[in-house]
Amino acid sequence: MSRTKAWGQYHPILTGLIDKAKDPDTTIELHGITKLGGIADQYRYLEYLESGEVMENVQTAVKQGFDAFIIGNIADPGLRECREIANIPVLGLCETSMLLSCQMGANFALVTLNEKFTPRIVENAHRLAIERRLHSVERMKSDRILTLGEAFSSEPLKREFIDHFMQTAGRAVEAGAEVIIPAGGVLMALLAQEGIHEVGRGTPVLNGITALIKMGETAAKLNRLMGGNFTSKRLAYAPPGPDQIDEIRKYYGDIYPTVGSGG
Repeated sequence: MSRTKAWGQYHPILTGLIDKAKDPDTTIELHGITKLGGIADQYRYLEYLESGEVMENVQTAVKQGFDAFIIGNIADPGLRECREIANIPVLGLCETSMLLSCQMGANFALVTLNEKFTPRIVENAHRLAIERRLHSVERMKSDRILTLGEAFSSEPLKREFIDHFMQTAGRAVEAGAEVIIPAGGVLMALLAQEGIHEVGRGTPVLNGITALIKMGETAAKLNRLMGGNFTSKRLAYAPPGPDQIDEIRKYYGDIYPTVGSGG
């Protein structure tokens, strides 16, 4: 959900982190926002406008034969819709990080980038019904999130952000948090670049980028072992059936590539 040219060295560094995390025989294509926006999705309306490109991309991935689709944005934009569209595993950065953190500790804390981001991410915990495992939310004060992208090429700015994160995460650790999730892909990449995986007193920092890559690989392998039935198509993620799809396509275009024509 970021526009490549607007985020400084973020995308090259993200590419390096992905290459480091993936298995040697895994091929990963990285796509950002190209049509509209890509700089301020902490605002709900802007996230909504950008999510359409995510859904177009999952349809393209299905048609091109990819084994999994992963959404690298902490709000998980379009996650449920993409699962309805696709017959391959679709994973989101926030959901994956939160669920995995529950295997790493008895609770987890979020370090969000700014006040506006916070309720949107907390909603994801409630949707997953794991709010009892959410120890706390500590927020940094970075209202202009593009400044975070600038930190990749400015050592003083990078140090300022890292120190701010460590102080913010430290409050959660002192209050009893057992796992820290940096709630933002750019922040995750900045910390990973500096090799920060622990914030004191044995408290791990969950690198959601690495987690998402490895869980995406795992989901793709499980999907093969399960005969293509990794994602339930019973209700929540069920697409229209062949009896409806032809009429729907008259009004919506060439959508739901996994559904055959009823004609």
